[in-house]
Amino acid sequence: MEMVLLTALGVGGATIFGSLIGFVFKNISHKFSDIVLAFAAGVMLSAAVLGLIIPSIDYGGEYGLLITTTGIFTGAICLNLIDKAVPHLHKLVGSDIEPHNNANLSKVLLFVTAIAIHNLPEGIAAGVSFGSDDASQAIIIAGGIALQNIPEGMVIIGPLLASGVTPRKTFICAMITGLVEVVGTLLGYFAVSIASTILPFALAFAGGTMLYVISDEMIPETHAHGSERGATYALLVGFCVMLVCDVLLG
Repeated sequence: MEMVLLTALGVGGATIFGSLIGFVFKNISHKFSDIVLAFAAGVMLSAAVLGLIIPSIDYGGEYGLLITTTGIFTGAICLNLIDKAVPHLHKLVGSDIEPHNNANLSKVLLFVTAIAIHNLPEGIAAGVSFGSDDASQAIIIAGGIALQNIPEGMVIIGPLLASGVTPRKTFICAMITGLVEVVGTLLGYFAVSIASTILPFALAFAGGTMLYVISDEMIPETHAHGSERGATYALLVGFCVMLVCDVLLG
């Protein structure tokens, strides 16, 4: 339980850490943030497949494939329903924010809300992974999620400050998005601990949410500013780093 709590704090804290970097470097280039985000997408893609989806098939026994595919689509559909209510992150990140324009403040706050909502299933994915009793895989998955939270925290700061939000309130907004992930991690862990029979489905569900976030949010954002080739290679590097870690720690 201590490991789960520390991991939850680490996953959520990564967003806060990223926000601190955002305060120091308010005008971080899109190219740099895209490369970091693409690398994180590669790590998460590998983690979703190796740490969540394949174990889901193994734990599912005779009906492993059916349970896993159902769980993947259920997770993706859930996030798709969320997207109908909350705009896509990459559209909000790419929006033009005029300095100190109060008319844009609601759009920026919606962006922060979108990040917070999308952080919940990522936290659940980290928590559920601990239910498989494979601590090394769980830590790697949580590490991948935390890694992508750093640039996510970085991009919150600039738009909020430009819209006239005070640095104190800006940091509080970033902190809230990180705390949502802590809650998600604990929810995922306790849900699987209480009913271990749902583990195969829960693993696949978590994998589906991660695949959806990678395809629908992260990859479009990394390809939105003219750095497609660098982002593609960064994703491949991230995927292979995770693959190597999985083999060496397996």
